[in-house]
Amino acid sequence: MLETSARLLRLLGLLQTRRDWSGRELSDRLGVSARTVRRDVDKLRTLGYPIEAVGGVGGHYRLGADAALPPLLLDDEEAVAVAVALRTAASGAVTGITETSVRALAKLDQVLPSRLRHRVNTLDAALVTVPAPGPTVGPSTLGTIASAVRDHHRLRFGYVSLDGERTVRDVEPYRLVHEARRWYLFAWDTGRSDWRRFRVDRLELRVPTGPRFGPRPLPAEDLVAYLSAGRTTGRHRYRAVLTMCGSATEVAGEVPTTLGTVEPVDDTSCLLRIGSDSLDHLAVWVATFGFDFVVHEPVELVERLKVLGGRLWRAVGPEATAVSRTAAEPGRTP
Repeated sequence: MLETSARLLRLLGLLQTRRDWSGRELSDRLGVSARTVRRDVDKLRTLGYPIEAVGGVGGHYRLGADAALPPLLLDDEEAVAVAVALRTAASGAVTGITETSVRALAKLDQVLPSRLRHRVNTLDAALVTVPAPGPTVGPSTLGTIASAVRDHHRLRFGYVSLDGERTVRDVEPYRLVHEARRWYLFAWDTGRSDWRRFRVDRLELRVPTGPRFGPRPLPAEDLVAYLSAGRTTGRHRYRAVLTMCGSATEVAGEVPTTLGTVEPVDDTSCLLRIGSDSLDHLAVWVATFGFDFVVHEPVELVERLKVLGGRLWRAVGPEATAVSRTAAEPGRTP
């Protein structure tokens, strides 16, 4: 009886970690026959767990939704991760989650073993969280988008661009992106036949969601690198490409990911791609990263660096020194 109860808990834990499980996968994980898995599923159903089963080729088991949330089985690391996430949720970019997080954390604290509660309290005492400024996003909006991504349902929404232009978009949603305390939707824009990234706080969903779509290949295997490149150069007026005299690791340590992307060339040099709407900003940034560099493009940046270099030289050169000495003489007014 004890062995059966332990197996039921393991089965429930597996069903909570993934959306779909085949009977063979569950049998292998639990070390029992497919028939025993079916009996255990029936036992969980009698206990009130809504487990759905789909037969035939590609059949699977799934823990379905119900009016009440079934108890969650968390290992030690998962419990600590959830507790820390709840404690820091108030500073996130999701609207109205503070009070809900506090209630959930109070329930979790009641059931945490003392050893885990001590770990969570230690992390909490050492943690300083800076509240996120700017607009936030409602959890229901994030949930609707995430469901559309999972189920491959098209979305329609009104959108306000950075310059205030209002449009209606029809998209195939592929990813929710959380970056720099903002939420973005990465999707295929059917009206423009291209990949686009939308600020979630600037869109207004139109329900119900659209028809299902067949997923298309993503524009890159490394989606993080693709999105980083688009953020740092693609949307800016000026896009600079430079060879930096430093390893990719060294340069990446000085260049924030929100400014540029770094590609290794060899052990002593790398390629930096960086963008801005201001040549002055670009000139100052690349000059203060702490590495010698060569500008490949744009040519306007080369000219702006020459102007900046002359200005800096005049500030510290012989003429500046003479002016400083004259201003320091008694009776002189700077």
